[in-house]
Amino acid sequence: MNETEKQQQRLREFMQLLPLTSELAGLPESEHGRYFTPEQIEARVITLKHAYKIARQLVVEVSNQ
Repeated sequence: MNETEKQQQRLREFMQLLPLTSELAGLPESEHGRYFTPEQIEARVITLKHAYKIARQLVVEVSNQ
């Protein structure tokens, strides 16, 4: 598998796990017409990264049972 295929596979995996990741992160949506500050966005990205790691671990654990 070449680098492009690996990158596409990782992107597909991320997109498939995104609903679970979002639920695990538990981040509220913004109010209509209000936007997040850059600091809030950065904090949300960190939360999503951690939730993604947990989502991947969960899928691996479930698949190994």
